Amino acid sequence: MNQSLAGQVYETIKREIITCTLMPGQQIAQPQLAGRYGVGVTPVREALQKLAREGLIQPIPRFGYLVTSITVADISEIFELRCILECATVRLAAIRATPAQLDVLDKLADCTYVYKDRTSYSEFLSHNREFHLELAIASGNQRLVEMISQSLDQLNRVFHLGLDLKDSADEMRCEHRDLVNALIQKDADGAEQIALAQIEHSKQRVFEALIPYGNRSNLEAIGQVIHMAPRES
Repeated sequence: MNQSLAGQVYETIKREIITCTLMPGQQIAQPQLAGRYGVGVTPVREALQKLAREGLIQPIPRFGYLVTSITVADISEIFELRCILECATVRLAAIRATPAQLDVLDKLADCTYVYKDRTSYSEFLSHNREFHLELAIASGNQRLVEMISQSLDQLNRVFHLGLDLKDSADEMRCEHRDLVNALIQKDADGAEQIALAQIEHSKQRVFEALIPYGNRSNLEAIGQVIHMAPRES
């Protein structure tokens, strides 16, 4: 029973970290969480230990825990990887996607969210993840599916921050629709350019959203990225 309760607490805390209910850099303490969830300290301690092993929180002696900050270096590397993986994915999908797969992508492209509604964010990001995984499946390469799945999981937390920055719902839906239309036309070059632009827009939203949570070196790096990148119209 205790293990089951600890598992439930773990899932709850992890969800709050991923959705940024618990923000990057925020202090969390066992007694506070136990009171918040109406459970004892033991299952909370077990859950926090597991989350620390996964790198989502950091133990601070005599202080409790801090939600792990999001570094510019980590995010830059993941977005670089996305460019490599998703360009290959859409080019292959433009050649290999079946009519049935294109129909699924066409339906998923219409998913959207309500600005400032965090429940809506979670639902949208779930659909967004499904859209990108269906793209990977349409490429016919299972290893691409696995690698894109991992990169999306790593970015899920910062995606929540990016959505909260400004209302980009229509823009993101149009990007998805344009990409699907390029695939329907078997336009591999066009699909690749759309994918690259979409990733760049996503990266800019994320970096701008990170500004309130960065240390000085992070903020300087974010400023350089934002300054060097082309601005959205």
